[in-house]
Amino acid sequence: MIKEVGGVTIQLKHRATCHCGLVELELDLPNGIENPRRCDCSICRRKGAVVASVTLSGIRVVKGSEHLRLYEFNTHTAKHYFCGNCGIYTHHQRRSNPEQYGFNVGCLEGVNPFAIPDVPVNDGVNHPADRADV
Repeated sequence: MIKEVGGVTIQLKHRATCHCGLVELELDLPNGIENPRRCDCSICRRKGAVVASVTLSGIRVVKGSEHLRLYEFNTHTAKHYFCGNCGIYTHHQRRSNPEQYGFNVGCLEGVNPFAIPDVPVNDGVNHPADRADV
């Protein structure tokens, strides 16, 4: 879906797929990719993905939900989804904000996450929810 705002064309619906194409997501990103980042927690270090966030209602599995696998660890708050066939991480329900999904920017059609300059790294090793003062 495309909309024009102040003479600028904005794509509202974005397609994201795993590597093999069995899983397809539709994302509502009216402002594009906002706040792309990496994280240095134990799982994110290993997957190395650039992620951005979307509200829970802003993502929809349009194909292949039966191929999605769920991985949870530690507090079991974050829910990490990946394709059971090709293994690509597609999205996760965030621990720091369970009202949002983080999604793998590299899964977005037509987007090269390496072309995004200066992607910051969040301190996931020292997660705010793990601190005693919180």
